[in-house]
Order: sequence, then C-alpha cells, then structure tokens
Amino acid sequence: MSDVGRFGVFLPSYVWAGDGPERARGIKAFAREVEDLGFDSLFITDHLLVGKRFYSVNWLEPILSLAVAAGVTERVRLGTSILIMPLRNPVLLAKELATLQFLSDNRVVLGAGVGWNDAEYEAVGVHKSERGKRTDEMLDIMLPLLAGETVTYHGRYYSVDDVFIEPRTGQRPAFWVGGGSQLANPKSPDVPRFVESVKARTLRADGWIPRPTCPPPDIRRDWGELKAFFGENGEDAAELSVAHENFLHLVLTNDPARAREEQHRAFLKVMSGERGPEYLETVYLFGTPDEVVASLQARVDAGVEQFILHTMTPDPRQLHDWVRSRRRPGRSASRTAARWPSRRDPPGRPPRQAAPAAALRRDAQRGIRRRGHRRRVRPRRARRGGGSRRRCGVARPGLPWAGCDRSVQAACRWPRGRGRGRRPGDRSSEQRRPNR
Repeated sequence: MSDVGRFGVFLPSYVWAGDGPERARGIKAFAREVEDLGFDSLFITDHLLVGKRFYSVNWLEPILSLAVAAGVTERVRLGTSILIMPLRNPVLLAKELATLQFLSDNRVVLGAGVGWNDAEYEAVGVHKSERGKRTDEMLDIMLPLLAGETVTYHGRYYSVDDVFIEPRTGQRPAFWVGGGSQLANPKSPDVPRFVESVKARTLRADGWIPRPTCPPPDIRRDWGELKAFFGENGEDAAELSVAHENFLHLVLTNDPARAREEQHRAFLKVMSGERGPEYLETVYLFGTPDEVVASLQARVDAGVEQFILHTMTPDPRQLHDWVRSRRRPGRSASRTAARWPSRRDPPGRPPRQAAPAAALRRDAQRGIRRRGHRRRVRPRRARRGGGSRRRCGVARPGLPWAGCDRSVQAACRWPRGRGRGRRPGDRSSEQRRPNR
C-alpha cells in the first residue's frame, strides 16, 4: 500500500444506536486525516434503510455527508460508490451535485448504480423491476444539466421542459458506473453476471467500479468483456478509469490466524454474518499485511487502477496502520507494495486545462511563471528568527509550504526552507536543489 495516492477511503458514515455529537466530530476529523495522510479521495456509500442482509448498521445520507467533508478538506476528491439513482428525482439530484461541485471546487465524482434492497424501492414508491430504465432516464436528464445545458426530455418515468440548474460550474462532475459480476451466492439479491444494460451505461461514463464481491478472476473477465463491448460500439475503453471498492481491517501481525480472528470481529460490527466467514474471506481483504498486498496485486493484475477502501472502524488510527504497513522493518518494497502499471496521469483525473488569461496576468504580477499544470515560485529569503517565506505553487498557491500535505510537497519543484517549515527526517535545502 505504498502508493497512497492510488487509494481512496470511504467516510465511516455508518452509525450505531447511541451515537451522538462526538461521532459527528469524529467523521470530520476522519476526513481531515484522510487528506493529511495523502490519500486520493473520500467516498461514501448509500443506503436509505438498513440492509439487514449484508449490514448490521444504518448509514448517513451521502450528499449531505460529503458536503460536510468538503467543508473540512481542500484537495481530496469527493465521491459516491455507489449512489442509488432510482431512489431520487433527477433534477433535484442534479441540483444537489452541482451545488456540491461548486462548494468543493470541482472535486465531485458521481459513482452511480441501481441498488438491490427491495425495501428501499418500496419506501419511495418505485418498483425494483424499473430500476435500470429509471437510472438511464435520470442520466439522460442529469448529465446535460450538470454540463450546463438546458434540457427538455420526455421519457416513460421522467419528463422535463426547458429546465436548467445553477450554479453552472466550469466542469461536470466525473461520472463512474458501478456494476458487474460477483461471486455466486444463493443469498445474493442480484444475478452474478455482468448484464448488458450496465455495460451500455458505462459507454457514457468516465470510470467503472467493479463490485466489491467480484473476485480478481471475475474482474479480469468483466474487464475483457467491457473492452470488447466498447470496441463493438466504436468506443475505446483505454481512457476508462477502473476503481475497485472493497473492505479492509488491517491487523499488523504476521500470524494469519490472529489477523483473521481480529478482522472477523471488526467486520461483524458493520456487516451481518448471514453470508458466513468463508464468503467474506473470499471476496474481501483478509489476512496479514502481506496477504492483503497479494490480494490487492491480484486485482491490479486484473485491471484495477485505483482502490477505494472501507474501514471497519471510525478510528483514524486504522488509516495510520495502512500507511505504516509499507514501512515495516525487514520488509522489501516489493513485498509491501502492489506493483502498478505506469500511467502518465493519476487515474480518473480530469484532463489538464490551460490556465485562463486572467489567471496568467495575475500570476505575472506576482512573479509566478506557469509550466504545464504546475506553477513555479521564486524562493524568497527566510525571515530572521526562522520560518520559510517560500510559497507552495502546486495545489495551494500562495500558502506556506508547511500548510501542504506530504504528497503535495513531494510533487513540488522547490525544496522546503529552513526553520519552522521543516519536519524531522526532511533533507535541507542544500541537499535538495530545485529542478530548473
């Protein structure tokens, strides 16, 4: 798990009876910790009601929860995996997403799906048999609305005339589709195969999210089917991001039996035991850190580019264990990190855009010169008494370097200055020269 930027983390939005204000404060602290540790994104799951077949907890409303996370973070992407589309109204949902995109500075990823819980459809007056067609009609309306267009649409389930929404952001939220085959189980509410309607829905998407219950061989087969489906329809799946959602409770031990014992206890605090321990170990991430890395590598080899992992506890110390597991003494890098295929850009990122003329003029006045997507700032002399006057020009322009997280600092062209900005273990500015 050494490449932290390849991992997203699910916000622990599950709640237990008796949770109070301290739990809400903990969710905000968890979101800040995810960003500070350098993870790529914060995602959230969606369940209107308790899904007793799979879970023993209820869940917070996803859009409102992401809005809270947006208020305490600045960099991480904010996504849903997946949002159950047919439970909602397309215009209202588009308005909520556009607002979140505006408030978060274009960080939203809409991971969409159709859901599975019969009780949730009944609660909102929707028949489960309609879920796929309703989702497709919603996307017909929502995607143009989120792109800033005025929409007139008349379908079987939804009808709108000359509708547009504001705020109109400069960038539509990224759109990912969840679905695919899964490990067959008689208690599963869905068929275990990759249905054609989901493949067709993915044609208009920016990314695909295989099911968490889809083992690596099935992910490989589904990915091959999806690439073939794209080719048959004159499209190229090469630009499609593949992000896999899964569940993990990491135990820092080399004893497989002890690791599994503790992991099953943690899982049963969130999940139900209806499917049995063998099924859980087959589809989710169990075992020692080395076994977990091997499971991740199998999924990378099957085509996965990015992981979005659930914690089974709201305690942010589990995040530190994830990061610390790559630095265990006596372990080589090859044994503590998955090997990723090379890509020029991080998966799922929007294409880089040229800076507007107004921004270039403003930067020229400040002595900033743009090069590609980065901005280089000439270092200033440190003030007497310590503290660096250098300013970060990557993700937080104009702010002190010490205010940036480690992943942003690592990407910056300028070394950190002396004084209060340095952290233990950092090399001095004489040892790290800027790339001119």
